[in-house]
Amino acid sequence: MNNTNETIIVEQTFNVSLSILWNAITNIEDMRKWFFENIKDFKPEIGFKTQFNVQSNDRNFLHLWHIVEVEPLKRIVYNWKYDKYAGNSFVYFELFEHKKGSMLRVTTEITESFATDIPEFESDSCRNGWNYFIKSNLKNYLKK
Repeated sequence: MNNTNETIIVEQTFNVSLSILWNAITNIEDMRKWFFENIKDFKPEIGFKTQFNVQSNDRNFLHLWHIVEVEPLKRIVYNWKYDKYAGNSFVYFELFEHKKGSMLRVTTEITESFATDIPEFESDSCRNGWNYFIKSNLKNYLKK
């Protein structure tokens, strides 16, 4: 992914209220069930930082998250990067009322290019990852 690529956007509607959707994306216990089970801690507060490792093949990706914006029930923005790898991004989780309940739009904006020789940093990998998390995992989680 590099900063000349198009912005990656994934949207999904849910048959739940904004408050249920907000809790699913900001409550650590909920997040561990559909997002990353090894998130150490999470608080929807500006300035909050967390880190956790994800292993893919023979690589370790230490995720570094820093919350930079919070509007409860509307929007939360992470600065998202990886320790020991070039690249920087912002991920926007935006919630909207929808006739079926609510809608989530996740937007990834690359501000500093990631390494081009690592498959996990390709645009398709990012898009497929968000589709998996939002359109599959979160959707199934909220059906329960």
